[in-house]
Amino acid sequence: MDALTLLRQSPVMPVIVVNDAAVAVDLARALVAGGIRTLEITLRTKAALAAMRRIRDEVPDALVGAGTVRTRAHLEAALDAGAQFGLSPGLTPELAAAARASGVPFIPGVATPSEAMRAQDEGFNILKLFPAEAVGGIKLLKALAGPLPELRFCPTGGIDASNAPAYLAQPNVLAVGGSWLTPADALAAQDWERITQLAREASALAVR
Repeated sequence: MDALTLLRQSPVMPVIVVNDAAVAVDLARALVAGGIRTLEITLRTKAALAAMRRIRDEVPDALVGAGTVRTRAHLEAALDAGAQFGLSPGLTPELAAAARASGVPFIPGVATPSEAMRAQDEGFNILKLFPAEAVGGIKLLKALAGPLPELRFCPTGGIDASNAPAYLAQPNVLAVGGSWLTPADALAAQDWERITQLAREASALAVR
């Protein structure tokens, strides 16, 4: 699978912060039940790697990946935990080399035209616009479409159910990332029905 195929699995990729790996399987099953298969587990907590391993082992219908990958070591640890793809907030030459060698889809983050061009030079044509709303959002995506027509994006950062449809309507957007599918209070309450409903609504969003 490549990054294009990955992002075409569903219009929204949930950005998931897991503080307790014990809930990872139920969480993943709730999202898959709602039609969301691609799950980004951010490497922001000590439970992240264990959560990825549990999902990979017990939820075969899910595609689990690592977010907030910033170094070669991060990527290697995620792959050891069963990650099937990776996303980063930015890109360094070392990380680019590690990502190319990994054999899994990798989506680096960019925030400017120069960063997008450098990522393209490193061999990446599918990018994460981050933090999307803070750096210009839809206006920036429209501006990038002219001079960089080959690039496609997964905008993340400041996106929720209210503005996701407008992002998904952009021709150079394949999917969006957002944390609204797994709100902290729903996770704390283990309200899997609510998360499934949020996933169902997100999976129904039209992609142009």
